[in-house]
Amino acid sequence: MSIPSFVIGIAGGTGAGKTTVSRTVAETVGEAVTRIPLDNYYEDLSHLDYEERAEVNYDHPDAFEWELLREQLDSLLMGQSIEMPQYDFELHNRKDERVTVAPSDVIVLEGILSLFDEQVLEMLDLKVYVMTDADVRILRRIERDVIDRGRGLEGVIDQYLETVKPMHEQFVAPTKKNADVIIPEGANRMAVDLLVEKVEAELAPGDPDENDRAFPLEVGEDRPTRVDLESTNRSDG
Repeated sequence: MSIPSFVIGIAGGTGAGKTTVSRTVAETVGEAVTRIPLDNYYEDLSHLDYEERAEVNYDHPDAFEWELLREQLDSLLMGQSIEMPQYDFELHNRKDERVTVAPSDVIVLEGILSLFDEQVLEMLDLKVYVMTDADVRILRRIERDVIDRGRGLEGVIDQYLETVKPMHEQFVAPTKKNADVIIPEGANRMAVDLLVEKVEAELAPGDPDENDRAFPLEVGEDRPTRVDLESTNRSDG
């Protein structure tokens, strides 16, 4: 097992399609990809009772244990296995058990604030922001939280209006400026396919120049409409 040389961060608002993108990359590329969900690094709130945990603002950067995430990403980059925490969304708390994660050639960090922390940004070779309209994102969040996570509809809507929406505007959306690539409309198939090709090219032997790709995306007025996905192997590895 070689030390990973290509690390991708995938960020975006709730329900934007981040997980779909990261899963597509992992399932297509195969065992060479290790997925690291940022949600697993919510702070351990075992010292609070359920009612108190339910009132925590989980969309604020302070809700995450950044130091642990940095340490474990660094360990993976050094070729060492980690014991990744797991999270229970129904209990609003970290689970007792952890999952052993071995290093691999590609690491994908996925979560709303994957492009927020400066030290984490320095570990990323490719930074991706998934951008989807707010009305689509809220519908996806309602479906996920009510059906998959067993929460009440009224509570999900209240949480969205009180914390999710304002935190997105204050902390998540601004991280778009840190992105190398912006994928529009969630899991845009063409963009995702090109992202997968880029990852596969990073894993392929040969001259890196042969693997260069251009990523045709609508990325806004202040950014070019084509982002060159040139080889970005870590200079220290």
